[in-house]
Parts: sequence; structure tokens; C-alpha cells
Amino acid sequence: MDLDNQLPLRYRFDKVVRVPYDTLMARCESLKTTVEPDYKIKISGHHIWLHIGLLSREKHSPHLHLELEKMEDGNTFVRGLFGPDPVLWTLFMFLHFIVAGIFIIFSMIAFSKWSLDQPFQFDLVVMFAMVNAWFLLYFIARLNRKKGLQQARELEALMERILEE
Repeated sequence: MDLDNQLPLRYRFDKVVRVPYDTLMARCESLKTTVEPDYKIKISGHHIWLHIGLLSREKHSPHLHLELEKMEDGNTFVRGLFGPDPVLWTLFMFLHFIVAGIFIIFSMIAFSKWSLDQPFQFDLVVMFAMVNAWFLLYFIARLNRKKGLQQARELEALMERILEE
């Protein structure tokens, strides 16, 4: 996978593996104890989450979510999603909603003032600042993603150990 040149902040992929579902789950269970201090593996049903261990986790550390599905021919279909730490992602989404809310409120105020022939330059300045804040949040997210690429590659290697044929 080419994680460097991907535009989305949360990279998704699909893969068909010629290993039965039960074998993959057994590999994951056995690998869980051997990689414990460096990586954390959570399993719930047909979902697997791969995290960087607490000793080397940073605020920009990614995680990898795998969803395994049995196929009729005995193969396994794997859906993967690289993403930021869920706490950091929630913070960024909260900030986006705050910025969007401020933008919408001040756009309504500016429209009201415009229709009443009152000065509305301050409202336009706030709206412009919110647009800049959106861009700033996006570039901060891109920077965090770039900082976490090495750890994303480590998680990808761990995934390959589970999915190897």
C-alpha cells in the first residue's frame, strides 16, 4: 500500500486473502500475546483493531481497523481502515462542528444585518476566520498523519503477519 501519496486522512483498502477466516482469527489470537508490549490487538466478533503499544504511542499514532468476512469459496475478504487515535479524531470532529456552528451563526447574523441595511463587516471577518480555521484544522490533521506514517507502516507489517498466505 502506498500510504505516502494518499489524499484522504483515513486511508481505506479492501483485500481478498486465500486463508480461511478461522485460521486468521487463530493467528490473531496467538500473535496477540507475542507482540503485547509493542502493539495492542483487540478482537471483537469479526473486527480486529491494531494499535501502537502504550510505551511508544504518541498523539499522532494511528490505528488500523480490520473487518473480516467469510467468503463462500473459503477465502476471507478484509476491509481495512487506517485512522488517527479515536480520542484525537473525536477532538478534531468536535472542533470542526464548533467552527461550522460559528460560521453558520455569523452568516445568519450577517444576512439579517444586510437585509436591515446595518453594517455587517465584523460578521464577514468572523466568517472568513472560520474558513481559515477549517483550513488550519485540515493541515494540522495532514501534519499529524505525516508524523504517524512510520507507525502506520509498522501496523501494516503487523497486519501482513496476520494475513500472510
